[in-house]
Amino acid sequence: MENVLVNKVSESGLITIDLAEFHPGDAIAIFDIKDYLFRELLLREKDFRNALVQLDWEQYRDKNVGITCSNDAIIPMWAYMLITSYLQPVAKAIVYGNRDNLVATLFLKNLARVDGSAYTDKRVVIKGCGDINIPEAAYVEITSKLRPYVKSIMYGEPCSTVPIFKKR
Repeated sequence: MENVLVNKVSESGLITIDLAEFHPGDAIAIFDIKDYLFRELLLREKDFRNALVQLDWEQYRDKNVGITCSNDAIIPMWAYMLITSYLQPVAKAIVYGNRDNLVATLFLKNLARVDGSAYTDKRVVIKGCGDINIPEAAYVEITSKLRPYVKSIMYGEPCSTVPIFKKR
């Protein structure tokens, strides 16, 4: 009698979603307002406006840009709006926040294209390991998007999963 190896994972009907496929692959840049403040603490309107006029905005061409202030200065709301008005013609996307906020926002934007109904009554594994750091917000979003439709959601690898949701 011959022993036949059976690949139970491939026969299980599991669908694996790798969130790394939704990673924003485009260039990222951070605009730190701190660099344009007097002593990195105080925004002087005239100096700030002059600095923005003289800035080469082409360095942000086709990049995803996060606008932040990395120190504890009080920044008036109009300053963010003014920066955005200069970035809008050149940047691919503009987000308030640091690099982590920017990447998370771009992940969510990419995940918005997922049609949860395409996974109706499917058993889905959300891949848990990889070379790319996936923000927590992406795992929350994909779970929220799929739960109304799927038979089950698991986290990990098809050979070793953690159950998250199972339709009863």
